[in-house]
Amino acid sequence: MDFKQNIRGNVAISVNPLGRKQQVLNHINYIKSKGSYEGPKKVLIIGASSSYGLATRISLAFGAGADTIGVSYEKGPKSERNLGTAGWYNNIFFKKAAEEEGLVAKNFVQDAFSHETKQDVIDYIKTEFAGKVDLVVYSLASGRRTDPETGETYTSSIKAIGDPVVGPNINMEKEEYYTETLEPATEQEIADTVKVMGGEDWELWMKALKEADVLADGVLTTNYSYLGTELNHPYYGHGTLGRAKADCDVKADTINSLLADINGKAQIVVATAVTTKASSVIPFFPVYCVGLYKVMTEKGTHETPIMHMDRIYRDMIYGEKAEYDDEGRLRPDSLELDADTQAKTKDLIEKLDENNFNTSLAAYDIFYKEFSNLNGFMVDNYVEQDVTIEELKALDY
Repeated sequence: MDFKQNIRGNVAISVNPLGRKQQVLNHINYIKSKGSYEGPKKVLIIGASSSYGLATRISLAFGAGADTIGVSYEKGPKSERNLGTAGWYNNIFFKKAAEEEGLVAKNFVQDAFSHETKQDVIDYIKTEFAGKVDLVVYSLASGRRTDPETGETYTSSIKAIGDPVVGPNINMEKEEYYTETLEPATEQEIADTVKVMGGEDWELWMKALKEADVLADGVLTTNYSYLGTELNHPYYGHGTLGRAKADCDVKADTINSLLADINGKAQIVVATAVTTKASSVIPFFPVYCVGLYKVMTEKGTHETPIMHMDRIYRDMIYGEKAEYDDEGRLRPDSLELDADTQAKTKDLIEKLDENNFNTSLAAYDIFYKEFSNLNGFMVDNYVEQDVTIEELKALDY
């Protein structure tokens, strides 16, 4: 089977399953090269199949020796023209590698927003997972959510709040640098975005787990956020996405109260800018990334999701290098926010145009490769192999 990369705008619509297998192995080898660390042993990751969630799972399993449960909603192969999603294969290849190391790696490929999924996970923890979890990671990224109580489906919007935002963007399909206008959201669109991407479902998960008595004493739950800088505040921090992230801060306080009697803690982790399926489609964000990555690569501080998540857990949460802000949020994004880094990024972005954005002046090549890696293309150490659709369909998650 011949795997070819196909992009529509900044969305990948094709996948190389064997490329994803190699990338999972690359990430596992990276973690092993860093050595082991003391961390949690029974972990639930909600949103575990790609980017932050997958990187977290790999670090905790192959760095800290954790057994993991992963919840995600992915699609398997149907034909040579429809091979499913990258996350489908990530789940499968992670599970195989973890089990070869003697670790438990259970995949629930279901709607994480539903009551049924929550109950299925709770039943598994009680009967097959030693009864308790000591870390719950909420890393779910979805554009739609159905409220399990009302059955109503909400759709999120990536929009400005107040005034329109005008700025440069990059279309990777056409390799084009262009000007985009981001229209302001309505009040309904703001509310819907908070409903989908805010902290409500995180709180529902923690309530369900607490009521079922499957949380260990001293349990930690983490939720990933992004605040950014003045260079992207107009369309991120001050937009609908920022409003959803602010809701997670509020829900963290509620969850902390919920967990107080078992010495638990809810921790917001403000991550750095990295290349993910979600970040690639945020208006203007690719331009910020190609500028930032150039500066941080030259400084030796640029990180991919696996590097970033491993540093968060190895060095900060379960290490001795934690940095917190006044709101109690963990701040591994301090390398991105470094004043000199931001000043150089601003200067570089101001020099970019349609003639030079994809030259050595910036880091378009790094951004494009990292984006391609997400679906199994341009993967280091990948060697082409022949595989049939029947063999792909036979893979078991």
